[in-house]
Amino acid sequence: MMFEMQDGQFQLVYNILSFSLASMMSTTLFLWMRVPSISAKYQTALIISGLVTFIAAYHYIRIFNSWVEAYEYTKGSTDPKLTGVPFNDAYRYMDWLLTVPMLLMEIVLTMNLSGQEATSKCQTLGFSAALMIVLGYPGELIVEGPPLVFRWMYWALAMLPFVYIVYELLVGLSAATASESNEKVRALIFRAQWVTVLSWLTYPVVYIFPMLGFGGSSAVVAIQVGYCASDVISKCGVGLIIYSITAAKSELEKKGALLA
Repeated sequence: MMFEMQDGQFQLVYNILSFSLASMMSTTLFLWMRVPSISAKYQTALIISGLVTFIAAYHYIRIFNSWVEAYEYTKGSTDPKLTGVPFNDAYRYMDWLLTVPMLLMEIVLTMNLSGQEATSKCQTLGFSAALMIVLGYPGELIVEGPPLVFRWMYWALAMLPFVYIVYELLVGLSAATASESNEKVRALIFRAQWVTVLSWLTYPVVYIFPMLGFGGSSAVVAIQVGYCASDVISKCGVGLIIYSITAAKSELEKKGALLA
């Protein structure tokens, strides 16, 4: 459903999408350029972290272009007008379907787990993340009116795998975090877990904006700004923490090799 926008609303979404795109692109470039400096054992985690922001950057290009194509400024008008081309926010969910499981994988791969344990955790968390995205998408298409009750329903369904993921990050993987012998590495992994959880907690809050009184164009703007902010923190922010973890572990390996 498309809504008329005021100039300030259009520009706010325009600018936050532009900022998010630049953040994803710059983070991707940094992460991949640092891969050669990381021990081979941890390069996969850093490559995946870069893939997350790379895929997000691609979809942000599509979202940005779709936003610009949906509105136009006509002569003599201070506010943009609908062009008739619908704004396609489904690109965001296609992005999440790919990147959210990978976000969890990059954390698991930095932990002190056996190959079998890491594979099992990646599979279960990845499936749960994909299920969460699939369950939440239908409700995203509803932003006002009586059908909002169905948005609540899809929100509740998506929260089931969401709660499981949060539990696994904070409780299920706590033993692996505690097993890290180096205090700095342990603290960084703990930070990655908590930053991921806290940033993810913003998504279900943004999702219910239309049910909290945001309607029409205000709901669209609030959702876009909220999701962009959450994406930058959960993808760029956590990606940089993943780099810090892999760099710290690589440094410890080098010191151990020199002492040996």
